[in-house]
Amino acid sequence: MDHPTLLVVGTIVAIAAAAVVVFVSAKASKKATALEDAKKEWINLPLVKKTVISHNTAIYRLSLPKADQPLGLPIGQHIQVAATINGKELTRSYTPVSSDDDIGYVDLLIKSYPTGNISKYFAELKLNDLVKIKGPKGFFIYTPNMTEEFVMIAGGTGITPMYQIIKAILKNPDEKTKITLIFANVNEEDILLRDELEQSAKDPRFNVKFVLNNPPAGWTGGVGFVTKDIVAEFKPKPEKTRILLCGPPPMMTAMAKITEELGFPKVWLVPLALYQQFIPICNSGPNHLESWRYRF
Repeated sequence: MDHPTLLVVGTIVAIAAAAVVVFVSAKASKKATALEDAKKEWINLPLVKKTVISHNTAIYRLSLPKADQPLGLPIGQHIQVAATINGKELTRSYTPVSSDDDIGYVDLLIKSYPTGNISKYFAELKLNDLVKIKGPKGFFIYTPNMTEEFVMIAGGTGITPMYQIIKAILKNPDEKTKITLIFANVNEEDILLRDELEQSAKDPRFNVKFVLNNPPAGWTGGVGFVTKDIVAEFKPKPEKTRILLCGPPPMMTAMAKITEELGFPKVWLVPLALYQQFIPICNSGPNHLESWRYRF
């Protein structure tokens, strides 16, 4: 005959043991991210794939230290890349076009210029060459339903941080935020991620308008520079809309003026804007100027 006390104690011990196993298994199943080691120290990642998009643009795939781990980059943040060029270490910030849904690698979309530094360095990389990265960096972090609407104004490779947020919003069925993207380029062939953006526009939450300086015959999108009328066309409401800007410095200066004329608070642009960071139009007062200057 079993002793009731022993039966109860044995059951409790068994439950406790099971709980320990479940806890340990759950803890073990949580993968460490690649950036956990890259917050303070540079880590080296090998180039494992290069996908040519155009004569001067490619997607560079870097392999993470472990095949079963994500990068670990919060939405709205970016990573830094470093390279020694002519005896001097230079850094550049990039927003990946991959996400933490992509395990074991990170993809960087980079347009290379003959007079560029890091971009030219990437173009000359060979497979298995090592690239130094550090992160996450930045001060903007996206959270679901943080605003009713995003109006994004991007130029050239300034599309990459926008695309990061667009993907995060559209993959979440509970996300109610609407997105309008105004994407400016010189020529039609310069439109990066066009197929992905047009596919995304099938979602009613997302609307995209392409603007070209040199449009081809029959072009139905915007023409010239992004103007106040083009932005006003989408009726952004300062009390309900957050505007995100990313592009060449002259364009950002013009957009800061236009959005202020449309009733949005003044935004301060600094030289570091050219390092492909978000410059949100926010409700901060002048006392935030210095923190904005140094947190890029």
